[in-house]
Amino acid sequence: MTITHTAIYTLDLERLREFYCKWFGGSAEPEYQNSEQGFSSCVLRFGSGAALKLMHSHKLKETVRREFSAGFAHLAFSTESEESVENLTRQMRADGVPVISGPSKAGGSYESCVLDPDGNRVKITAEQAVHER
Repeated sequence: MTITHTAIYTLDLERLREFYCKWFGGSAEPEYQNSEQGFSSCVLRFGSGAALKLMHSHKLKETVRREFSAGFAHLAFSTESEESVENLTRQMRADGVPVISGPSKAGGSYESCVLDPDGNRVKITAEQAVHER
């Protein structure tokens, strides 16, 4: 078995599409819309073969995200080096993206953690760089 994709509901599909394409190199497939059900979605593909499905429904309600609640924890994107983690984190911080930790060594990788526009945690890692030492 393999995981085919991860999906995130969002109140603003375009905003999340722009974020993941800009910062993590996602390539957006054409948007799917079902106007009868008030639903739209877009699949983003990444160089690794991973996919992220962004979904919007007019039935969505704003939720309050709480630290350390059960459920979805984070997405992680791996870069080629610790320097890449530092550079991307620095660029994101300068552009106003909330950086909530790092860059630093943690749990077998060199990483930082940012929030996407919806408040989802996204880790930027250089796992191989740490494991090669």
